[in-house]
Amino acid sequence: MTLPETTIEKELRTTESEQLDPLGSAANRRRTFRPRVRRFPWHRLVFIVPAFVIYTTFMVYPLLDSLRLSMFSDAGNFVGLDNFRTLFGDSTYSHAFWNALKHNVVFFLFHSLVQNPIALLLALLLTVQGVRGQAVYRTLIFVPTVLSVVVIGFIWSHILSPLWGIVDTPYLGQSSTALPTLSLMSVWQWVGIPMIFFYAVLIAIPHDIIEAAKVDGAGALRVFRSVTLPLILPMLGVITIVTFIANFNAFDLIYTVQGALAGPEFSSDILGTFFYRTAFGFQLQSGSDAMGATVATAMFLIILFGVLVYMFGWARRVQTYEM
Repeated sequence: MTLPETTIEKELRTTESEQLDPLGSAANRRRTFRPRVRRFPWHRLVFIVPAFVIYTTFMVYPLLDSLRLSMFSDAGNFVGLDNFRTLFGDSTYSHAFWNALKHNVVFFLFHSLVQNPIALLLALLLTVQGVRGQAVYRTLIFVPTVLSVVVIGFIWSHILSPLWGIVDTPYLGQSSTALPTLSLMSVWQWVGIPMIFFYAVLIAIPHDIIEAAKVDGAGALRVFRSVTLPLILPMLGVITIVTFIANFNAFDLIYTVQGALAGPEFSSDILGTFFYRTAFGFQLQSGSDAMGATVATAMFLIILFGVLVYMFGWARRVQTYEM
């Protein structure tokens, strides 16, 4: 009768076989521990390729074609940077361009200094425990963002009309008040988006951290300054750069309320309306494809500069905390 082989006897036999045939044992080990080659997940292309084709067709190609067209004349001759010299130096375009750029900066500052703080305040109020109807308030504040800009402009232009509105002063008809009024109209429409962003971050903050700060004697203002604000700073940067991109691409509200001339006397003119008049023409002004592409390229470079400032001047300096 043969006794079963013990574990020690198996190890001794394996060691003896490796000493007698080390090359064969090494080859066996290589065959045993050969890494498995992973196949390329071709099925993922079904989801990636359609989105890539659509984005390239409607976003990347028009952008690259605008960059190309900005270096050619309307006759198709290559002129290099002459169009940019005309845009920045020729009185026909330069005054209108710098005027529109200045108004765009004012438009952005209204959203950054009015819209975003109000959105943060609303988000803080919606996170207060014990407040009834929070979902209703959230919905009512967010509703204007899903409405058409044409509808918003039409409604507010009638509300602010001295003839049949609620005010006696033509805020949209005065050069000094047209742009601030339009900025506040835009703030009213879009304040719901940053509010939702802030709200999502605030409800993700662990309640234990806030309770611990209160136990240590911190008041509401101290809790916000020392606990809440550092945790929402990354989101504040994201909202600011998204606001910057949206404001420097703005067009529809100004065009709906004030028309392509962005009156009165171009006092509400921004880069979007200036681009429209330059590219397509308006009334007695003839359009130019080359100069329109030049204005679009200048807008792209301004937005790109702002994004780079955010990426290297803000995003790398702000510490993100895991919650």
